Amino acid sequence: MKLFTHPDKASWPAILQRPAMEVESLESIVQAVLDAVQQKGDAALRAYTERFDGVLLDEIQVSAAELAEAETQMSEGLKSAIQTARANIECFHSRQLEPVKVVETMPGVRCWRKSVAIEKVGLYIPGGTAPLFSTVLMLGAPAKLAGCREIVLCTPPQKNGKVHPAILYTANLVGVTRIFKVGGAQAVAAMAYGTETVPAVYKIFGPGNQYVTAAKQLVSRRGIAIDMPAGPSEVLVCADESADPSFVAADLLSQAEHGEDSQVVLVTFSEVFASQVQEALVEQLAVLPRKDIAAKALANSSAIIVRSREEALELINTYAPEHLILSIKDAENLGEEVVNAGSIFLGNYTPESVGDYASGTNHTLPTNGYARMYSGVSLDSFIKKITFQRLTREGLQELGPAVEEMAAAEELIAHKHAVAIRLSKEG
Repeated sequence: MKLFTHPDKASWPAILQRPAMEVESLESIVQAVLDAVQQKGDAALRAYTERFDGVLLDEIQVSAAELAEAETQMSEGLKSAIQTARANIECFHSRQLEPVKVVETMPGVRCWRKSVAIEKVGLYIPGGTAPLFSTVLMLGAPAKLAGCREIVLCTPPQKNGKVHPAILYTANLVGVTRIFKVGGAQAVAAMAYGTETVPAVYKIFGPGNQYVTAAKQLVSRRGIAIDMPAGPSEVLVCADESADPSFVAADLLSQAEHGEDSQVVLVTFSEVFASQVQEALVEQLAVLPRKDIAAKALANSSAIIVRSREEALELINTYAPEHLILSIKDAENLGEEVVNAGSIFLGNYTPESVGDYASGTNHTLPTNGYARMYSGVSLDSFIKKITFQRLTREGLQELGPAVEEMAAAEELIAHKHAVAIRLSKEG
C-alpha cells in the first residue's frame, strides 16, 4: 500500500481516486450484444454462451432435476451456514416492512401510502472465479419478502454446462422462480428485453464485471430500472492504537481478494501503527490462495496518516466508502457522525465479512462514491409506494378554495373546474 503522511486536503481527491472504469469505451461492444439478444433471442444467448463461457447449451433454463442434484452435492455444513445466513437476512429485512398509516391532513382529507412489490425482478449472480451464492441470499430473500411475483435469476454456467450447486441450492431455498444459465451482458439483455425462454423483468439487480455494469447502465436508459450504479468493491478501515494490526490487515485483504480493481484504504493516526499493519499484510498475503489478485489490489491502495479524529471523519465522508470499518475507541460515536457510507462495521470484532455473508444486513452496496446519494439494497429496493387520498364533501369544501386559487394562478382552469363543479352540486 502507498503511504501518505498528513497529506494536504487538496491532494485527497488524487489519493482517493478509484480505479478507472472504462464504461464509455465498452458501450459499443456491449450495445452490439444487447441488440443481438433483442433481435435473435435464445439463439444469441446460446452463441454468446459458447463464445464467452465455452459451453454449448441444450437447455437455457435450469431443470428441476438439476436443482435436486445440486442439493445432494452440498455438504451439510455449508447448507447449515446458508440457512443461518438466510434466517438473519430475513429477520433484518422483514423489520423493514412498513404498515399503512392513514394521515388526516385536515378535516375530511385522508391520505395514505401503500407498499406494493415490483411484480417481476431479475437477479444477476456472477459465477466466474468466485460463484457468489451469498448474493443470491442478499437479493432473493428480500425479493421474496417483498412479495415479488416473478424472481428470475441469471448466472453463467461452469465448463460442464451446469450452474454451481451452491447457487442453485440457495436460489431454491429463497424462492427464486426461474434460473437460467446465462452470464455477462447477454444475461442483462435477456432480462431487460425477454427472449423465447427468459422473461423480461421490470428491475435488474446484482453485481458483475465491467461488461455487466455497462449493460445495466445501457438498458437503464431504455426504461429498465437497475438497483444502483456499480463499480469495483472497496473498503475503508479507520483504526487507532486500540485496534489489532493483524485484524486490520485481515479486513483489508478480505476486500482486496475480490478483484485486482478492488480498492482498500487505511486511515490511521500513527506511522508506527501503519507499519505494523503493513507487516501483517505481507505475512497474511503470503498464504492466501488469491494472493496474486489481492497483491495487485493492494498496489493501487493507500494508507493515510491523519492528525485528528475530525480529519479522519472528513476524509471518510469525502471518500464515501462502500464498506467502512471503525476499529477505534469511540467507534459508535464516530459512526453516528458519518453521513457517506454504504455499510458501517463498528469495533474490533465486526469484520466486513460478517456483513458480506450472514449478520443480516445487505451486501449489495453503492460503490465508487455513490454512497453520497444512494443506499444499499433493502426491502424498499423491491417495492414501489402508491399514495392514496380520499375526501369527503366537507373535506373538499375545506380544501377546495385553496386548490381553485392555485389552479387559477397557474392558468389551469380545468383543474379549478374539477373542484368547482363538485362544490356547485347539492350534497
